[in-house]
Amino acid sequence: MAATLQGFSPLYSHTSLNHPQPFTPPPTPLLNFPIKRKPSQPIRLVSKAFSGKYIRQDYLVKKVSAEELKEMVKGERDVPLIVDFYATWCGPCILMAQELEMLAVEYENNALFIKVDTDDEYEFARDMQVRGLPTLLFISPDPSKDAIRTEGLIPSQMIKNIIDNDM
Repeated sequence: MAATLQGFSPLYSHTSLNHPQPFTPPPTPLLNFPIKRKPSQPIRLVSKAFSGKYIRQDYLVKKVSAEELKEMVKGERDVPLIVDFYATWCGPCILMAQELEMLAVEYENNALFIKVDTDDEYEFARDMQVRGLPTLLFISPDPSKDAIRTEGLIPSQMIKNIIDNDM
């Protein structure tokens, strides 16, 4: 007979080795809380939605298609055109979009900021040789000046320098 410690029970006894009991997790207390509202009552939000100076329902940086962008480039403009090639799944693109929204407020009438989704406009992004995201394209209103291209997340001060000095 095997010796046993007092208060100790083995996980499997010699009779249950061939037929172990299935594991059942203990009940989760977080899922068993009582609901204190009637099903007919609407759900109430805990806090109000944030409303800041630069957060708007209609963003200043507009999403455009490839055809719309081609028309903008061909057309007459008095201000530089800044094109943001982005993807919705791209983390740096999201950070860049926030910076561009702030810059669009700052350069309200002195620059035009637009964005092109590379997933929606795949062929156009390929034709424009967009290899990294986010890619910014700075197009001057002066047709004799070359466009400036940047890839990756760049500081807003660098964007300001390009707009102020090179456009």
